[in-house]
Amino acid sequence: MNKPVNKYVNNLEDTWLNMISSDFIWFNFLSLHVFLFTSELFEISHIRTIYHMFVAVLLIFFLSTLTVDYIDQGRSVLTFLEFDLLFYAFGKLGTVTWAWLVMFAYTLLVPYYTLVFWGSLYHSCPSKLGLSLGTGLVLSAVQTYVLGHFPIYAVVHYELPPASRFIVILEQIRFVMKSYSFIRETAPVVMRNTPKEESPRFPTLSSYLYFLFCPTLIYRESYPRNSHIRWKYVAVTIFGCLFYSYFILVRLCVPVFRPKNNQAFTKKTMVLAVFHSILPGIMFLLLCFFAFLHCWLNLFGELLCFADRMFYKDWWNSTSFTNYYRTWNVVVHDWLFYYGYRDFLWLSKKKFRTAAMLSVFIVSAVVHEYALSMGFGFFYPVMFFLFAIIGVVFNVTMNDKRQSPVFNVIMWACLFLGQGVQVCLYCQEWYAQIHCPRTGNSFLELVTPRSWFCS
Repeated sequence: MNKPVNKYVNNLEDTWLNMISSDFIWFNFLSLHVFLFTSELFEISHIRTIYHMFVAVLLIFFLSTLTVDYIDQGRSVLTFLEFDLLFYAFGKLGTVTWAWLVMFAYTLLVPYYTLVFWGSLYHSCPSKLGLSLGTGLVLSAVQTYVLGHFPIYAVVHYELPPASRFIVILEQIRFVMKSYSFIRETAPVVMRNTPKEESPRFPTLSSYLYFLFCPTLIYRESYPRNSHIRWKYVAVTIFGCLFYSYFILVRLCVPVFRPKNNQAFTKKTMVLAVFHSILPGIMFLLLCFFAFLHCWLNLFGELLCFADRMFYKDWWNSTSFTNYYRTWNVVVHDWLFYYGYRDFLWLSKKKFRTAAMLSVFIVSAVVHEYALSMGFGFFYPVMFFLFAIIGVVFNVTMNDKRQSPVFNVIMWACLFLGQGVQVCLYCQEWYAQIHCPRTGNSFLELVTPRSWFCS
């Protein structure tokens, strides 16, 4: 698994100067515009003009890159358009496909028919608590095996490459959240039905199927719908997203991580690498935002005529981290708020608001770290530390009382530095995993970062 990656790993200190070029300046200017766009803003003529400027800059960037490569390095167009890294990252798609089909078939059929079985017996059963506990325990056991153990087995046993790993793991998390929301929203409705009703009303399988694909994590039997699909918008979204993802990866990431020497990673080079990684890190942040929260979710929204497009708000104007966490990813925030924070308060009778907030942060940090650990193939809890500790501190200190524009500058500075730390440390660990592979599979060796000892 690691051999094809050697050509893409590099010492950050030696190659950072390659980033300070006309290519990077063009792309930096380009990316500052990307994340400002939403579907509604595109309808305004002035914003459409900025969008046209964005396309023009992209074309100039593309042509200048081809020209510089041909003049300085003698590279042809065909050499520039190599797709070997893309093929490696998304390798073994056959395994990914059948693993996804297993998870999807289970999520569609088992939770739905389990709910129907439980609901049909609930009002006639003399022991409602026993029926609910028994059904819940059986469903939890099956859920743990199919949506818990099976995806991990598929990722590890078949040694999937990074992008394929992330597809399986992120879909695993999505199916867990979707199925939980379906049961959480439907079970109370069944329990409120009067015992006199001979045939309790259950949601239709088609409504649940629609929910599994629509861009929301909160189940409802019906959603606001558009009257038609804007096929032109769909085409522009999907092809633009794919092009940007590959272009950024090839032009800005591969040159940074390609190996050139075997210089040891000292404390001095690590400090330099953190600051050198800030700009690539913020590019990853903006790419994830634009590619997923804008392009990907809007794509499914268009295909399914899903009218509610509040996937994010103007998080870039936040003067507090409290507002940033609420507006960055509205889809996930709503799920955490309803099923984490609000349910915790309901169980505690609204007595432990701080504990409810901390529990949401801990759960979110664990899930984020789990996705990164499984995707990269090693455990290095950088994301968990930044999210569960630094994030909680910022959430308390930089709260909604902070309204000065100065705090918006502070928020952006913290985001830049945090992304630089993540890129630096995860790249260092990836490099160490290649050159100092594990010699055993003991628990201590699996959870100990190799970069702490690899020279």
